[in-house]
Amino acid sequence: MNWLAQVPSAFREYVSEYEAFHSQVTFQAEPEGLYEPIRYIMRLGGKRIRPLLFLMACDAVGGRWREHLSQAYALELFHNFTLVHDDIMDGASLRRGKPTVHEKFGLNAGILSGDAMVFYCQIFLTEGLASVLLPRSIALFNQTAIRIIEGQQMDMDFENQGEVKADQYLKMIEYKTSVLLGCALQLGALTGGATAETEEALYQAGIRLGLAFQIRDDILDAFGDERFGKVRGGDIIQNKKTLLYILASENASPDDRKILSELRQESDLKKKVQETLEIFERSGALKMAQDKAESLYQQAVSIIHQADITDTGRARLLELFRLVHERNI
Repeated sequence: MNWLAQVPSAFREYVSEYEAFHSQVTFQAEPEGLYEPIRYIMRLGGKRIRPLLFLMACDAVGGRWREHLSQAYALELFHNFTLVHDDIMDGASLRRGKPTVHEKFGLNAGILSGDAMVFYCQIFLTEGLASVLLPRSIALFNQTAIRIIEGQQMDMDFENQGEVKADQYLKMIEYKTSVLLGCALQLGALTGGATAETEEALYQAGIRLGLAFQIRDDILDAFGDERFGKVRGGDIIQNKKTLLYILASENASPDDRKILSELRQESDLKKKVQETLEIFERSGALKMAQDKAESLYQQAVSIIHQADITDTGRARLLELFRLVHERNI
């Protein structure tokens, strides 16, 4: 893949080994209507953050990470399953610059192929895994999957909920985004033979990294940054209750709060975006969101500094965390 040449040399071995495994997974040929959509979404690329976190965590605790590429693939497969079904619920037409699965193959194919991906995750998760690791690995993976589905439901509920509090929003993005990062790190530690304390530490680091990542994503979406493929004000146009919107609603002046509410019905999209962004800045919401993301990231970094892992593993994880936080991977 093109991005292989761009990753830091310290990560290249993980990425190279993983991509070799990923590329040889083909799924069966028939019925084509079920398996071609899976092959399609898994060929669309991606940054492989979850497999990388898993493999690096396994290595950092002294595990034989090359023996667990199947588990790394299970994480990537589940991540892509969530994208297939999220795109259906969001009515999205593009994913990574290409037609979404349901746009290309039809709604029913998107639903059914997504369902198959979930069960294949279990096959890849358990492939070659020592029997002593099976119960906890399966439980961790399935608990994570349930949390992600709960997070998606929370996100949909917010659309019709009059008022959303900041702590409710943070819980939603923790479930929808962060838990899979935490799972990747904890599962890596588990398969690598780490202590329960180290497993928990890496899980908590992943949770905080994911929260920081999503908050920064909301900021980039609102204010736009073409480097990251962000169109200015996308969430504002869709009336999404992001952390920026929630903080602005809680901290803006009464006049601005009224304007912010009225702007949700504004048909002039340029005006809607511009005036909403001004309130985000004027109310202090932008600064508060930036500070929250940075605080969570620093907490993740602190946990990794204190975790019982190898010095080399620590340095590599910290570098990956930095790249994820800065959106450079």
